[in-house]
Amino acid sequence: MALNIRTAQKTAKLTAKQAGAVDRPLVGAVLDELTSWNPREFITAFQRWHQGSISLIHLNVLTMLEASGPLSMSAVAESLDISVASATGVIDRMEARGLVRRRRHPEDRRVVLVEPAAGGRKVFGDIDSRRRKGLSALLGRLSDEELNALLLGHRALRAARLEFAKSPAPASTVAPRERALRERAPRERAPRQRQAGAEA
Repeated sequence: MALNIRTAQKTAKLTAKQAGAVDRPLVGAVLDELTSWNPREFITAFQRWHQGSISLIHLNVLTMLEASGPLSMSAVAESLDISVASATGVIDRMEARGLVRRRRHPEDRRVVLVEPAAGGRKVFGDIDSRRRKGLSALLGRLSDEELNALLLGHRALRAARLEFAKSPAPASTVAPRERALRERAPRERAPRQRQAGAEA
């Protein structure tokens, strides 16, 4: 689940076309506004909100672990599209800062899992606090009429998002890397189980 801003923007535009946005100009106009931040603006806002407290790659790893649960070093490396040696260096630095911790897999002691530590969980609380502060400054520039319209729109969008989440996603929409990680886990366990049986 690596953060890829450009890919996310392109995917959003493609999804809108598939959903019929071409037939509804208003949908396209709203989508343009929702995806109007370019990568440079995103990075600038990120740096302003978080004041250098955490790097993008560390936030990337924490987001990935939050979404997927504990991951092996090889899974972390594959998700970040870097070598296991590079991923180990990233995790070493994060562990030194108290953001993640390592533990042995309960079913296979040879496998080392990475999971968020207390410091990593605290990061999301700090991010939310700074984000709310930054957004409050922006919203303070809007009139009450504009704020009411924005509130109605966001509540409708949240309701639509919750409804959309209830419908099963087609297999083709699952990210190839995420699908590969899911499929690889049972295949990795099978040879180990056969080997353990043979040794017994």
